[in-house]
Amino acid sequence: MSIEFSKKLVAHETPIPGVVLYDLPVHGDNRGWFKENWQREKMVALGLPDFRPVQNNISFNEKAGTTRGIHAEPWDKFISVATGRIFGAWVDLREGPSFGAVFTAELDASQAIFIPRGVGNAFQTLEDNTAYTYLVNDHWSADAQGQYTFLNLADETVSIPWPVPLGQAELSDKDKAHPRLQDVAPMQAKKTLVLGANGQLGKALQDAYDGDPSVEFAGRNEFDLASPDSGSGLNWKNYSTIINAAAYTAVDNAETAEGREAAWNVNVKGVANLARIAIENNLTLVHVSSDYVFDGTKSSAYVEDDPVCPLGVYGQTKAAGDAAVSLVPRHYIVRTSWVIGDGNNFVRTMAALAGRGIKPSVVNDQIGRLSFTADIAAGIKHLLDTDAEYGTYNLSNDGEPLSWAAIAALVYESCGASPDAITGVSTEEYFAGKAAAPRPLNSVLDLSRIKSAGFSPVDQLQRLRELPLMSSSVR
Repeated sequence: MSIEFSKKLVAHETPIPGVVLYDLPVHGDNRGWFKENWQREKMVALGLPDFRPVQNNISFNEKAGTTRGIHAEPWDKFISVATGRIFGAWVDLREGPSFGAVFTAELDASQAIFIPRGVGNAFQTLEDNTAYTYLVNDHWSADAQGQYTFLNLADETVSIPWPVPLGQAELSDKDKAHPRLQDVAPMQAKKTLVLGANGQLGKALQDAYDGDPSVEFAGRNEFDLASPDSGSGLNWKNYSTIINAAAYTAVDNAETAEGREAAWNVNVKGVANLARIAIENNLTLVHVSSDYVFDGTKSSAYVEDDPVCPLGVYGQTKAAGDAAVSLVPRHYIVRTSWVIGDGNNFVRTMAALAGRGIKPSVVNDQIGRLSFTADIAAGIKHLLDTDAEYGTYNLSNDGEPLSWAAIAALVYESCGASPDAITGVSTEEYFAGKAAAPRPLNSVLDLSRIKSAGFSPVDQLQRLRELPLMSSSVR
């Protein structure tokens, strides 16, 4: 067998998205040759997904002209040749604009190719005694085989130029009977699972994904973070991403014995379970965090890598949950502050008080920015859609930081009431004699990193002006 020796590992893009052809360094002498067929560190550095293979298969083919395929399996494959030579053909059978795209190439021991889930794979041997080997990142099972997508080797639409005419090739009866492209049901993309679907952020995420069939939403009845059995019945191989919009958020109640246990069960144990699931199944985990992980004593805006120092139980549980999520190789921790969404929230409460002519006392020494759930959802979607660098991102609305009292005055003014109806008081004065969790006085989050990732949060004042309740609360 003659192999053209290569000196370095080289990657070549192909017409099929995600399919990458590699030239492998082969070192030969009078005894034969040696190559690193799969070298994770080098492959990942060249852009190959860290697809974590779990099974190695070898197909030995005695005669030249043996032809197999076209099969699209629900896993990724890394294909190479141990001995002999093949003509490889790959057809995109995934749902989407590249459906039906074709790539062909001859492979010997000096080359390999990465084939993503849902791309149809076929080959024809060009030499006797050809050994074709491939790594896959899921174990074969009867259930998995039921998810295969097949295409006929002789399909006229893709028109693969087989070196050995199919009438003269060695084929199985099954491969001869596969459907034509027009009759193939495309393999659907892996799914995204959104937890906390009925909460303020969950509802905003439903709006952001607007009926996307690849996104599933689960409320507490379908997936309860407090239950260690949640998720045990799901086939996680069919998912790529979990967005955790669920949390225990009763800040003051978390300071009680009952609340403390509930907060830890959801925000720590439940989140740690999600992290375990994500690690075991190579999923991306998006987790929503809070400004309460900080003590609020910093004199400037908090950046993502500032050390956490939570004041109360709620903040402690969020910080512990963040630590668990940070162990997931593919994670986004999205840290927010002062969340405003569909349902009961500070702005809605102030608008209602303005409509009733009430003159409330509002805290004036806590400084931060509002985070509207529509913008949080848009930011999360942006990070996922653009494959942004994994890690922690601050995500609130933009604009000049304000106190709660200043925001209340703006709400009153927008509702046609006098902003002078708001009386500013300190946090200590407001909570005097009340059973309440300690609050950070500075909740301002630095937004430089999310902006550098290409997402520009809208100014909080613009979002306030856009709320319909502003013009309808006072008649």
